[in-house]
Amino acid sequence: MGQKVIINANLYTGEENLPNGFLRFDGEKIVATGLMNDFEHQAGDEVFDMNGKIVIPGMIDVHIHGGYGVDVMDADPEKLAFLSEQLLQEGVTSFFATTITQDYPAIEAALKSVKAAKETGKTTIEGVHLEGPFISEKRAGAQPLEYISAPDIDLFLRWHKASGDQIKLVTYAPEKEGAREFEKIMHENGIVPSMGHSDAVREELLESKTTHATHLFNGMRGLHHREAGVAGHALLSPHIQAEIIADGIHVHPDMVNLTYKLKGAEGIVVISDAMRAKGLPDGESELGGQKVFVKSGECRLANGSLAGSILTMDQAFRNIIKFTGCSVAEAVQMTSVNQAKEFKLQTKGYLKKGMDADFVIMNQHLEVEETYRLGKKFSRGE
Repeated sequence: MGQKVIINANLYTGEENLPNGFLRFDGEKIVATGLMNDFEHQAGDEVFDMNGKIVIPGMIDVHIHGGYGVDVMDADPEKLAFLSEQLLQEGVTSFFATTITQDYPAIEAALKSVKAAKETGKTTIEGVHLEGPFISEKRAGAQPLEYISAPDIDLFLRWHKASGDQIKLVTYAPEKEGAREFEKIMHENGIVPSMGHSDAVREELLESKTTHATHLFNGMRGLHHREAGVAGHALLSPHIQAEIIADGIHVHPDMVNLTYKLKGAEGIVVISDAMRAKGLPDGESELGGQKVFVKSGECRLANGSLAGSILTMDQAFRNIIKFTGCSVAEAVQMTSVNQAKEFKLQTKGYLKKGMDADFVIMNQHLEVEETYRLGKKFSRGE
């Protein structure tokens, strides 16, 4: 069997743009990338001519609760496999299954289902984002109040084990009692601590080991001219990666642009924070056992709180360019490269020799036409 080669592509490798490039892959891995001037046809090659189409690394969504009728809290490995397939249509080749504050058995069941799903090899899950329950009641947003608690290290370690050691990211409130000890445990286990659903003032955060901000501006103490708050700490701290829900609803495009001007492409992680209703018609849905009403792109609880999004990552990719004027290369950085770096996903985020053959083919309007994961092709609508 020969190798597969994509030629005449506008290739974004995560490190450089090759305007007339090729990508050679064999099975699950990339064998070579380069300019067409250096391309050599080999016997048995299966060649695909892109005619100038854009090829980017597969996108990595580190904050997604669900979509297409599925919620991570359903604790169903088969549904997680279905969600993985649907996300490939958006160009998402890896994601973190994201939990929500719920009763402890429900969280544990969800974590066990992620472990079971990963063991089947049928999902694109690369880890778990544990959102809550160690957060602030004052900034709960769509997180159910009755299950919020202070950090519990024994419980957390049990959950980490239940997930198959898959917890990679934890949203917590750094001002909570016991947070410093909790941060130490996260660091010891190679887990990224993320400030979110937090009412902390900056003075408290300067003592914290947090290196990530969950959905910047949402569910946190905002900017104020007498107190920088959680949002200000994220903007002022080069060591903090700031998540942005780039739907134009959760964060006004002007504020997305302000974040980009202050943090640069290297400091932003584009996420969907999508929930079950993504990909479904408007109407009533559900998040973590709570009724959600979906209308005109907005998901709200009965009390009016925003409750996740129905954003697709390909739309987020287009939006981040529209809102900030950034380049396609910078959009790639914010949807793939930063995630792979931050979470040490060694074979993801770049299109170069030795990496997984996870890539997305887009037309000139930045719409997804095909997605490859581990060298296997998925087309929209398949």
